[in-house]
Amino acid sequence: MHSVIEQVTARIVERSRNSRAAYVQQMQDAQEQGVHRARLSCGNLAHGFAACGSDDKQALKLSNAVNVGIISAYNDLLSAHQPFEAFPDIIRQAVHEMGSVAQFAAGVPAMCDGVTQGQPGMELSLFSRDVIAMAAAVGLSHNMFDAALYLGVCDKIVPGLLIGALRFGHLPTLFVPAGPMPSGLPNKEKAKIRQLYAEGKVDRDALLQCESDSYHSAGTCTFYGTANSNQMIVEVMGLHLPGSSFVNPDTPMREALTREAAQQVIRLTDQNGDFTPLYQIVDERSLVNALVALLATGGSTNHTLHLIAIARAAGIIINWDDFSDLSAVVPLLAKVYPNGEADINHFQAAGGVAYLVRELLSAGLLHEDVMTVVGRGLSRYTQEPFIEQHKVVWRDGVKASLDATILSTVDEPFSADGGLKLMQGNLGRGVIKVSAVALENQVVEAPAVVFDDQDDVKAAFESGSLNRDFVAVVRYQGPKANGMPELHKLTPYLGTLQDRGFKVALVTDGRMSGASGKVPAAIHVWPEASLGGPLAQVADGDLIRVDARRGVLQLLAADDTWLSRGQEMPSAAATHHQGMGRELFAPMREQVNCAEQGASVFSFTGID
Repeated sequence: MHSVIEQVTARIVERSRNSRAAYVQQMQDAQEQGVHRARLSCGNLAHGFAACGSDDKQALKLSNAVNVGIISAYNDLLSAHQPFEAFPDIIRQAVHEMGSVAQFAAGVPAMCDGVTQGQPGMELSLFSRDVIAMAAAVGLSHNMFDAALYLGVCDKIVPGLLIGALRFGHLPTLFVPAGPMPSGLPNKEKAKIRQLYAEGKVDRDALLQCESDSYHSAGTCTFYGTANSNQMIVEVMGLHLPGSSFVNPDTPMREALTREAAQQVIRLTDQNGDFTPLYQIVDERSLVNALVALLATGGSTNHTLHLIAIARAAGIIINWDDFSDLSAVVPLLAKVYPNGEADINHFQAAGGVAYLVRELLSAGLLHEDVMTVVGRGLSRYTQEPFIEQHKVVWRDGVKASLDATILSTVDEPFSADGGLKLMQGNLGRGVIKVSAVALENQVVEAPAVVFDDQDDVKAAFESGSLNRDFVAVVRYQGPKANGMPELHKLTPYLGTLQDRGFKVALVTDGRMSGASGKVPAAIHVWPEASLGGPLAQVADGDLIRVDARRGVLQLLAADDTWLSRGQEMPSAAATHHQGMGRELFAPMREQVNCAEQGASVFSFTGID
């Protein structure tokens, strides 16, 4: 093992010793109490299978039959989740073939950030993760189930499902993906047309046609944002079947993998003699593996929140120092948009997860000795699925990249580090992703232009007042202020200004898209402005240094008197607390913790 991987893992283990022990004890207690229907009264059980067919009722009366709970984030609005409509029937049939039963336990909400980007609904997006976790818990609270399958793909959905699943970590658990849509309009062309629209050089019809050609069918959006980062880390954590993340929907292989997932989770139950509950899979080592995979592929900055929240649900404490220290030694091996021109289908064709895992294992950058849903050892994930005689079999994946412009080697990486860094200084702590930022743009020292609302950036751009070097400070976007929305609508404006030759950077207590791109952006800054953090006292013209190479986030001043200016949160910010259901989330805004604690409303034994 690489020494830094060992060191970071060891300090996470030590930091989490008490909280992890408390979590494992909770799961072992639940396991010993019984995880099947034998504990239910006759009345409980009758309610639980009242709508089942006679064969399923008879099976559920027996303790040796497995009942699989299905938790699904299906809806028609999310292209990535629309394929899940057919999955429950596929799962039920596959489970019946093994003499067991599957019941649809719960549907959880699933928001499309692509639809809500820049809209009021985006202010519910991050909180939807914790709502999903609670909804999953409601579905499993009936205690009818011996195992669980989770159907989800996109941004907050998979983290929410995994947080919920970990609180039922005594159950064997498998995550079932739906796969990416086929490739459409190249991502570079899409970004170009978005910028042309921002400059007024193409009309809305051209923009809509561009977007429609990009997002054109069922399946996950093909750029490497949070949705595909989710699939990457869940597979490397050993919670997907090997090679299942990036198989397109509505293909024979996709259906075969769904059937195999349903049957594999049954094999992991106590009744089948190979009992492997979730809490034995998700541990400090598997989480470090997730971090390494994220960094090696230039994945979504949203996981600097989500992985922390996921870890806490398993009694494990990770922080941004862990991300930053790992990033310093984990090389960038993948170039997928926005870090390159290829999309996730090209990544899959070049060798995919199997090649990536093989390369990282060979360099001692991943823990091999971990438990997975297919047994012990991460080397199982260097294999790819194939169909033989209507069954899924696994063979060794490619040993060399099939396209060196998309997937490289540890010896010749695209970058020596993972491109994710901790930013800190007198403005607070935040993170920055520079894997898509050109070297000459990674240090910006310029006057601040302060915005208290993201919509004001567009107005300033259109007025021409931003045609200069500047650092955009977009504040009051933290979790307590307005739910920490993504600010992806700023990207075309800031990107255009950078292309015009200006030195431009963003500093915010909000989030950027999982597809954060070429403009340097210090994000997730805390303490957030609404809590009186330093960002609240920044004024137009203050000189700010954003140095992604050294991790410096600093307001350059002779002394600290600027911190005592007495600027208060603008009253207009309260308008973000009403409408589009935002008033219902007031308790979550009050309870949510800071970004480096996962921006979550949950408290767990031994951690909080």
